[in-house]
Amino acid sequence: MTPHDPVPEPPETTPRRRFLALAGATALVAAGLGLLATLLRSVVPEVLYEPARRFPVGRPADFPPGSVTFVGERRLFVFNTPAGFYSVSAVCTHLGCNVAHQEGRGFACPCHGSTFDEEGRVRKGPAAWPLPRYAMSVSRRGELVVDTRRTVGPGFRLRA
Repeated sequence: MTPHDPVPEPPETTPRRRFLALAGATALVAAGLGLLATLLRSVVPEVLYEPARRFPVGRPADFPPGSVTFVGERRLFVFNTPAGFYSVSAVCTHLGCNVAHQEGRGFACPCHGSTFDEEGRVRKGPAAWPLPRYAMSVSRRGELVVDTRRTVGPGFRLRA
């Protein structure tokens, strides 16, 4: 090379280097967008919406005197006796099957044979605990309201 020779120009960036630079930039942008999406998602709480534990089941007139009404969507029975209203869970305390009410004989679990008396007390296992009885009240609109957060004793009756 003599001093009068032209200086060779640097060779153009090879296609491989250009591809790697583009791939690296794309990966950085994708990682940044992923981080941004995660941060934005963390602002929105993840909430498990459960059904209300205090709910109306109907007006007292909807339950004829002496009736036992199964409220399927809430898995409970509402009794209207001469002494007043009360509610009993329809969920067997053994493994959670729905019990069936047998007029005058109490409740029977079709899954494993547990039986309960009219008050929900265990007559025959394998269930070891009685069926829960839930608190009831009357709303301002005149509806019967069951509160599954509060259990009551066998003597509870709501006069409505």
